Amino acid sequence: MIDAIKNVASLSATRGLGSIATDMTSAASSALNASPAVAAGVDAGMSFASVMSNVAKDSINSLKDAENASFAGIKGTMSTREVVDKVMQADQTLQTAIALRDKVVSAFLDITKMQI
Repeated sequence: MIDAIKNVASLSATRGLGSIATDMTSAASSALNASPAVAAGVDAGMSFASVMSNVAKDSINSLKDAENASFAGIKGTMSTREVVDKVMQADQTLQTAIALRDKVVSAFLDITKMQI
C-alpha cells in the first residue's frame, strides 16, 4: 500500500531533482562547523528541494513503520502500545504533510493573484 508512494522519487528524478544529495551527515557537520553568518541562515548548504525531499522520505518511512507495526500487531509479535504509538506518529506525520500542502497551495494561489 505505501510502496505506491515511491513514485514520488521518480517524479523528482524526471524534473532534474534526482541529483540532490541526501546525505544529512555532511550537511549537519557543515552546519555545526559553520560561521555565525551561516548559522544565522544565510546559506547552510542545503537547497529547499533537498529539505523537502528529506521531509518526504521521513514521512514515507513513518507511514511504512506504522503499516509494518499494524501487521506485527495483527500477528501478535508487537504489543498494542507500540502499535498505537507508531500509528499515532504516522497520523501526526500525515496531518503535518496535509497542512504543509495546504500552505504551499495557498502561497501559490496568492502568487498567481499578484499583479505584475
